[in-house]
Amino acid sequence: QVQLVESGGGLVQAGGSLRLSCAVSGRTFSSYVMGWFRQAPGKEREFVAAISRSGLTTYYADSVKVRFTISRENTKKTVYLQMNTLKSEDTAVYYCAASLSPTVRTGDYDYWGQGTQVTVSS
Repeated sequence: QVQLVESGGGLVQAGGSLRLSCAVSGRTFSSYVMGWFRQAPGKEREFVAAISRSGLTTYYADSVKVRFTISRENTKKTVYLQMNTLKSEDTAVYYCAASLSPTVRTGDYDYWGQGTQVTVSS
């Protein structure tokens, strides 16, 4: 029903930057709260950032608040994650997700992408 496709991952040096994109197919992208999650090898998936339907409200995990920025362009049906000052600890598969709930949240999302690998070398 709803497809989410992440892109923009890759290998980057510590201290560098990457911008992840998530293209969403579907009729009502603007009705979804969007989020980014990540999962490192052997670790549980963790919340990274979320953005309200309008894009006016954002929420971040404490570990990325200063360094990462989530944004969206509803006309392009795309959500972004700008990642700056990357650390080796940021290495993970990053997933975008969509929620039907009107409330920005850190879990309970309805649709998920396949993920994109981000590797930060030291």
